[in-house]
Amino acid sequence: MKIGDTVPNLELKDQNGEEFRFEALKGHKPFIVYFYPKDFTPGCTKEACSFRDSYEEFKDLGAEVIGISADSPKSHAKFVKKYNLPYIFLSDIYKKAREAFGVKPNLLGLLPGRETFIFDKEGKLLHKFNSMNAKRHMPEALSVLEKNQN
Repeated sequence: MKIGDTVPNLELKDQNGEEFRFEALKGHKPFIVYFYPKDFTPGCTKEACSFRDSYEEFKDLGAEVIGISADSPKSHAKFVKKYNLPYIFLSDIYKKAREAFGVKPNLLGLLPGRETFIFDKEGKLLHKFNSMNAKRHMPEALSVLEKNQN
């Protein structure tokens, strides 16, 4: 995906096993989509909790946060419950979303990539950020959203 591209029209299951469509957010609110390797791993837990700890700031900006990995809805549900995560988690078992967003694997293809995408209210890509350093994603996303407030 390139800056200015529209969010892919995908349907994935959330942590409750419900169908979620990115289309549902378009025209309503800005949103952050972050891809991470795996539920319950140290870096991914840190990243998920940093978005949790700043979730009110995202909500104050009118934005939604969405985490995506190849874990099952059941795994996401346990992850959400254990760490009290208040936002949406989507299951990308078949890597349809990774492919559509162009998220590449890291570490010689051994690990799924960690990448964050920030979309405006109309579903247009404002910014994307790729780093295996889990701590850098939330502040980057928040900063971009704050700068793009209308």
